[in-house]
Amino acid sequence: MTQHKIEISGVSKWFRRNGEEIAAMRETNLSIEAGRFVSIIGPSGCGKSTLFNIIAGLMPPSTGKVLADGENIIGKTGYVGYMLQKDMLLPWRTILDNIILGMEVRGVPYQEAVRRALPLMEKYGLKGFDKHYPKELSGGMRQRAALLRTLLYDRDIILLDEPFGALDAQTRLTMQNWLLQIWQDFGKTVLFVTHDIDEAIYLSDDIYVFSSRPGRIKSKITVTMDRPRKTEDMTSPAFMELKHHLMDLLSAGHEEEPISS
Repeated sequence: MTQHKIEISGVSKWFRRNGEEIAAMRETNLSIEAGRFVSIIGPSGCGKSTLFNIIAGLMPPSTGKVLADGENIIGKTGYVGYMLQKDMLLPWRTILDNIILGMEVRGVPYQEAVRRALPLMEKYGLKGFDKHYPKELSGGMRQRAALLRTLLYDRDIILLDEPFGALDAQTRLTMQNWLLQIWQDFGKTVLFVTHDIDEAIYLSDDIYVFSSRPGRIKSKITVTMDRPRKTEDMTSPAFMELKHHLMDLLSAGHEEEPISS
């Protein structure tokens, strides 16, 4: 089944700790249209990764629904592609065998999976690295492999949880441009978590701003800068104005609070 649009309605999450119900995320509502690149920014611990785990079917919400083209996917895995900050490449598998892992899990025959993967490795900067192992690649190259693995899992909605957070600034910018090219080529719907305001503006069509824990959506901002984005856009007056606005939104948070005793 193919999903394009995702709707999150009244989703919240709380945990019991020392006899108290502690909210990790307040009721959250998002609607993400097909093909949009949407970022979530907010302070650490505000529930961004919790939301991703709920969407991916790895964690049940306390309330609410997650709909993919109208179908409730709560508790169902395999409906979205999901990439974490850590590349999660298996050290005993070659880069090629890591990239095709998701296809193998879905039952694609090995030779067919290789046939699909090799042209993408060539097009997106991994040509000649198919027989290498993860320890032989830089952080940026490993993230390329991890993202190609996520793409070849062949879901139309992709969750990216701070995929470039551990990279140095120069590599990070290279990877951002690389991701934008892939997003343009494949037309995926992307939900992207980042702590980096510049990154969110540079990549996104829309940005959701979360409060501090317990997380809630404080604001939705639409980025109106033209595409394709260029590096010099990051120093433009429009970019800087939006950056200062987002910094103001993030500056006022909410403390963690119990929701019941």
